[in-house]
Amino acid sequence: MSKTGSDLATRLLVAIALIGLAAVALWVGGLGFWLVIAPIGLLMIGEWADLHGATRQQRRLSQYALTVPLAIMAPGLAAGPGFLALGLVIGAAFFVAAVTRRSELAAGVLYVGLPVLALLALRAQAPAGLLYTFWAMALVWACDSGAYFAGRAIGGPKLAPAISPNKTWAGFFGGVAAAAAFAALLVIWFGLPIVLAIATPILAVFAQIGDLYESLLKRRAGVKDSGNLLPGHGGIMDRLDGLVAVAPIAALLVLLLVR
Repeated sequence: MSKTGSDLATRLLVAIALIGLAAVALWVGGLGFWLVIAPIGLLMIGEWADLHGATRQQRRLSQYALTVPLAIMAPGLAAGPGFLALGLVIGAAFFVAAVTRRSELAAGVLYVGLPVLALLALRAQAPAGLLYTFWAMALVWACDSGAYFAGRAIGGPKLAPAISPNKTWAGFFGGVAAAAAFAALLVIWFGLPIVLAIATPILAVFAQIGDLYESLLKRRAGVKDSGNLLPGHGGIMDRLDGLVAVAPIAALLVLLLVR
């Protein structure tokens, strides 16, 4: 097998493993879901610190600070994903800022902590928490896929060449259209509330903004990937950049408009 073929096979196997892990964790919910996404959050804050040139001590401090609110979010073992956890995420950000004197590291606590809290809060919504969380996560995947295929098939003007040279306007609109179509199917098949389906194209825009923002961070840091934990895929942030932007907004929409 050629090196290109081997790399593609590795990338495919890792992708299948990631999808399987996400599906099982999402289906189990509760503590099982937390046991997956809380460690992912700690890995992400480490990558964020590395992208911002943090020292080893600053990196560890950011992870330790985030550990407290993540622990409080544990369903059934602690307070769970609520206002206490939100306050502790904000408090952890202030703590990191005060100790390190680096506001960008404090911002990383919010960048990671708020999406984790949002996903746990979505999954905890009875009786449709599984549907809401799947919608928030999978619309990002649909957007990414639509953007990729539309960009490859149509090409055309670049979306933000100074940040991400491969992204095109065709891919941008293809991603929005794919996410909207996916939401429409969820309405038909599983009864997703219409208001969430209507909001989906806007969330798809935020998903792509999140992708571009992470690309900007990597460009500033002079690296191709946020990490090397996932063979063929880079780091955790590389795979979840769109979801980071979408999850908090999706949770607010559900809590304010659906409950």
